[in-house]
Amino acid sequence: MPLGRVSLIGAGPGDPGLITVRGLRLLEAADVVVYDHRVHARLLRSARKDAELIDVGPAAPRPLEQEAISLLLAEKAREGRTVARLKWGDPFVFGTGGKEAIFLHEQGIPFEVVPGIPAAVAASGYAGVPLTYPGGGDVVTLVRGHESETEALPDVSWSRLAGVRGAIAVYVGPRQLHDFASHLLKGGRDPEDTAVLISAATTPDQTTVSGTLGDIERRAKEAGVSFPAMLVIGAVVGLRDHLRWFDDRPLFGRRIVVTRSREQASELVERLEELGANPILAPSIRIEPPETFLALDRAVAEVSTFDWIIFTSANGVDHFMARLLAGTGDVRDLKGVRLCTIGPSTAGRLERYGVKVDLMPSEYRAEAVLDALAAHTDVTGKRFLLPRADLAREVLPEQLRAAGAEVVEVTAYRTVLAEPGSEPDVYRMLLDRRVDAIMFTSASTVRNFVQIIGADPATDLLRTTVIACIGPVTAEAAQQLGISTTVMPSAYTIPGLVDALVEHFRQPV
Repeated sequence: MPLGRVSLIGAGPGDPGLITVRGLRLLEAADVVVYDHRVHARLLRSARKDAELIDVGPAAPRPLEQEAISLLLAEKAREGRTVARLKWGDPFVFGTGGKEAIFLHEQGIPFEVVPGIPAAVAASGYAGVPLTYPGGGDVVTLVRGHESETEALPDVSWSRLAGVRGAIAVYVGPRQLHDFASHLLKGGRDPEDTAVLISAATTPDQTTVSGTLGDIERRAKEAGVSFPAMLVIGAVVGLRDHLRWFDDRPLFGRRIVVTRSREQASELVERLEELGANPILAPSIRIEPPETFLALDRAVAEVSTFDWIIFTSANGVDHFMARLLAGTGDVRDLKGVRLCTIGPSTAGRLERYGVKVDLMPSEYRAEAVLDALAAHTDVTGKRFLLPRADLAREVLPEQLRAAGAEVVEVTAYRTVLAEPGSEPDVYRMLLDRRVDAIMFTSASTVRNFVQIIGADPATDLLRTTVIACIGPVTAEAAQQLGISTTVMPSAYTIPGLVDALVEHFRQPV
């Protein structure tokens, strides 16, 4: 059996977007992923579904000694498998990547090293502190700290280190912070030298405390900083007030629960992350195909007999087009059939299939469709197809029939209750008041979320939480369950909902 290959990949110190393009490509192709416990969980979702995932390192639930990790890498490679070894930060900067590489070399196992962004570089950059700056010193000193999960201080000449004019960066635990600062002060470093302590760097939980070398320990205690954290000392720290960007975004640090289905949540999650939020993905619904395709396939076969097709969601588009393209037909079968969508995201989903929309009402809900159609055509005697969810409201088909139209409704997909996962524990987060907002994007997300949490607990807990509903139909469903809506956009879209949430949190308390 030919040998596999091991890739030692730097995953960066937190933000999953900091992995390199090559590192991500190797991760996506790997048979086995051996990862440090501190590697962001979302990065692991890039692995193949059939890949074997193995959590190792001192912080793992079942930590392995370094020798055992090296043996594991070699064993998997000898099985002919490609291995992605995800290392926190950079493999060769105060990590064990060098030891693992030496072991693989001695064992004759092919390997490569994909550099990552070291914790010191990423933390300072996300805090708005350049490690180098003209006039800020010509030396950058990186000192080993808590990377080895111990509180032992590095073996250095403290007087010489204190005398270096430039930035010093060290990853410290709570005891190390005290010892490191006191040793530098004893070595002659100016107690007024500016310093910054960065905890949970590059994540939405990042906390940054500024001070001086003489008082940074006290300031960290007052701020309740969680350790380990990155300590940066030097004149360059003074630039933070001018260069901070990461923790200055409008939703920075806000924990926002996203109840959309996992398949649909990516756009919303990305928008929230770009604005600094910490999205908590807790799907309350799951999208499933219909129990039988008979009605949908019949409608697809007869598609040319309809005057109009009205799509009320992107899911409806995807499931209808999947059945259309699965058979002998293609998009040319839609020639002569007029298409109406509710909302720009649904129209955009149709355009992905190369199909343009004929009509989209200015108000993105079912009640506005008939008015838009009336301004466009006489619906009397016209034949309409509505491929939509099994639990869709009856407002639209009833209005069309009352206006003299012939309406065929088919179930294109089902919205079912999502099975609650073990993580995250949203119920516990609500109890602990660690949720800033919950976003509901449909009536079913509200009803199912309440069913998962429990009607009485949900009603009580959500009274003290910002509730963001995408539109009046969703807000009405919440009201029926005793839940008041705090935020609702004027445009009933995902971007509109996010913008409305930003505006809400901008208001003074």
